[in-house]
Amino acid sequence: MTETTTAGSHAVSPEQQAVEQQLVDTVIASFEKTSDPRLKQLMQALTKHLHNFIREVRLTEDEWNTGIEFLTNAGHITDDKRQEFILLSDVLGASMQTIAVNNETMGNATEATVFGPFFLNDAPEIGIGGDIAGGATGQPCWVEGTVTDIAGNPVPNARIEVWEADDDGFYDVQYTDGRVAGRAHLYSDQDGNYSFWGLTPTPYPIPHDGPVGQMLEATNRSPVRASHLHFMVTAENLRTLVTHIFVKGDPQIEIGDSVFGVKESLIKKFEQQAAGTPTPDGRDLAEQTWARTRFDIVLAPEGT
Repeated sequence: MTETTTAGSHAVSPEQQAVEQQLVDTVIASFEKTSDPRLKQLMQALTKHLHNFIREVRLTEDEWNTGIEFLTNAGHITDDKRQEFILLSDVLGASMQTIAVNNETMGNATEATVFGPFFLNDAPEIGIGGDIAGGATGQPCWVEGTVTDIAGNPVPNARIEVWEADDDGFYDVQYTDGRVAGRAHLYSDQDGNYSFWGLTPTPYPIPHDGPVGQMLEATNRSPVRASHLHFMVTAENLRTLVTHIFVKGDPQIEIGDSVFGVKESLIKKFEQQAAGTPTPDGRDLAEQTWARTRFDIVLAPEGT
């Protein structure tokens, strides 16, 4: 009697398994002459895992065609302001897994999280205490903190990039009028201190009018991200940090962040301030309420 292996609900005979395995081995062997050892490792591992996936789920030709169409549509919707493949990586948790692999925990260093698709180079520079809003709508929020290394030494002149969505849930690049708002960069002072005015973060959906959104809808997943403010911090001889801070008490944290970016250490209290409460820098907000938060940043050594 010929033994069979069951893959899902499909019985696969030893003869069929041998045919499939021979193809896997042949494709893996085709990369043997790759001169770059790292490229060779990547291509052979990718081949192995891709073929194993196809065999495990017994992928149909219709499903294969649907997958090709999905990737084609993701390419068509991608442009210089929207990266659907990063979005796909985010919602599959691949972005966070890559970050975990490349940012190993080290002492009290601030944890990293997803980069996201909305960073731009050459954001305007502001001074300490400046305002990143640039006309974006939302509740003013005072953000302050220090930048130190893991030994507690202040890090002067660290470049701090910050960016966020407005109160309607959109980043400036999602508008068509060329505005630059809700983003800027600044530098820590000689004692490692920094501060700026931003906006109190609110939940918003990732772009879900394309292939990734269709996938989320088909799988009954929410496209909504927990409220957050992006940071990227760079300093000489220290590891670049890409991270967010999240709003303590935001219900979306419990519901689930659509890109799996929330980490407990990055949840911060945003303290609400009544209208008329004096601001740290004496700014006159008239009858506006505002919020304040503190985020002390700890950078790991470069190369860790």
